Formats: sequence, structure tokens, C-alpha cells
Amino acid sequence: MSGSAFSLNVAVPSAALTLTRGDTVLGGLHGEQIRHHHCGHCKSWLFTRIEPDPGFANVRVGALDRPDPFAPFIETWTDEALPWATTPARHRYPQFPPAEAFGPLLAEYAETQTT
Repeated sequence: MSGSAFSLNVAVPSAALTLTRGDTVLGGLHGEQIRHHHCGHCKSWLFTRIEPDPGFANVRVGALDRPDPFAPFIETWTDEALPWATTPARHRYPQFPPAEAFGPLLAEYAETQTT
């Protein structure tokens, strides 16, 4: 769905994600749990919400006015990666990290943001 070798997203608290202008349309592969929101005008993929709400939404870094602070920290679905596609991510997972890894990963990421 990314149209690229990468799909760079930043997880933001669900309540912090609000539209300030315009409406979105659903696009891409979506269903009852996953909803990909696109710009109603140009159809660019902006963010994804998950139901039931896990407390965060995934915002496409390329949709941000200033994406430069968001370097990859976790790389997922590496079992489907193109052999030449690499990132500087500290952690790599063949699919998604196991649920028990999220707490330590979030703590480590928070530490990298304060130093």
C-alpha cells in the first residue's frame, strides 16, 4: 500500500490527532479494524486508525510539514523487505513485534528523545 520500499509512520496518541481543515476519505485495503485516511482532494495517504482504538494512530511522516525529526526506530515486516532496502532502525522484526516488546520499545524510544 505504500507504493514504495518504505512506509514510514509515527505513532501519535489518538486523542492528539485532529483534522484542522478538510475531510478525509477511506482508501486502500481497509475493513472493520483498519481505516486508512486519505486527503479528500489529492488522495494522498495521511494516517491510519485502528479499531478498537489501541490509544494511537499511525501518521504518515511524509504528510507532515516537518518530517526530518522522525528517523526510523523500529522496522517491521522485514520478511517482505526488498534486499537492497535498508534503514538505520535500531530494531527489526520479521512482522510486528510481540506484544510484550512494546513496553520496553516505547521506554527505549522515550529515552532516545530526551538525550
